[in-house]
Amino acid sequence: MPQPQKLSELISDIDSTIKNRFGGKTFWIKAEITDVKKQQDKRWCFLKFIEKDGNTITTEMKGVFWANSYNYIEEFEEETQQKFVSGLEITCNVRVRFHKRFGMDLEVLEIDFAYAIGKLERERKQTLERLVNENPLIRLIDGYYSTPNNRAELPMVFQHIALITAPNSDGQRDFTNVIEQNKYGYAFAVTPFLTQVQGDNAPMLILEQLRLVEASKADFDVVVIVRGGGSDIDFKSFNDYELARQIALFEKPILTGIGHDRNTSITDLMARQLKTPTEVAGFILDNNYGFENNLLRIKERILQLAEDTIDNAKDELKHYKQRVKNLNPTTILKKGFAIVYTGDKIVTDPKSIITGTEIKMHLQQDIITSTVTQKEKNEKEYDL
Repeated sequence: MPQPQKLSELISDIDSTIKNRFGGKTFWIKAEITDVKKQQDKRWCFLKFIEKDGNTITTEMKGVFWANSYNYIEEFEEETQQKFVSGLEITCNVRVRFHKRFGMDLEVLEIDFAYAIGKLERERKQTLERLVNENPLIRLIDGYYSTPNNRAELPMVFQHIALITAPNSDGQRDFTNVIEQNKYGYAFAVTPFLTQVQGDNAPMLILEQLRLVEASKADFDVVVIVRGGGSDIDFKSFNDYELARQIALFEKPILTGIGHDRNTSITDLMARQLKTPTEVAGFILDNNYGFENNLLRIKERILQLAEDTIDNAKDELKHYKQRVKNLNPTTILKKGFAIVYTGDKIVTDPKSIITGTEIKMHLQQDIITSTVTQKEKNEKEYDL
């Protein structure tokens, strides 16, 4: 049996070999990251770099950010609007390190933000193209994505709201507070559908909540999807093809408030985007306030129309009263006219009077009885 050597001696040989081969050199690599563990108090981050063949990991190496490069994680999250978590694929500059106790790892010196941003943008573009190509009802018109959902007519007033959000989240609190404490005193029936809204399983979980909304016996006026926003939050869930497609084709109108000004997800494009939970709640309140104002204006117009109609009727009645007064026999007699009777009947047709007929002429104060001795046509015109 050969003479065994100490472990430390073998490790020293490995250490020397690695230093001779990799000492002073850096390498750009592209890999997926997993097992990400941040120690923000020390500004350290431990992780693993992996490569896969399908779902099988074929290559694996430990990695680390020390304090002098931890700022690249913060800049990555700010630039990409993605949380630095397991599952991302990044391009980074590393150097090989070997420790006699802890083994070999790759120390990260720098991250290529352009690659990460470009990859996310390519994935987003591919998803949008697929949505349009595979779904005839989703159309790209002058840079705007027109879908059955964002084309659907909104109700005149919102009352019954289905709220999809994470439990006890800032998004849920912000939306609920604005809705419940509105200055107009409007009352709403808000039904929460609570679920995880970020992470790998989020698209499937949100889809499940949409199916529950669809199956509910409640007749919702609108579906609201909200979450808090910020530079350190992962919006990847809302770029999922199946989730975006379901929202685009969903029958009830959907309002989204899942980010800030810099964040527009594919889900936002398929529905109606109001940026933040507070803005969604404000939109609903403004819509109902506009509806109430329209009703008040209609009421004022009806009251004014009724008042004008009554005034016109009063004027017309006054006019008719004056005509009736002018046609009253007493008024006519006061003007010097006479009413001619034959027997008990007022003469309305002069042809009925012939020579020898006895007539009575009623004046204002007297009645004159006479017999007609002569009858001739009157050619004179009277000025009254």
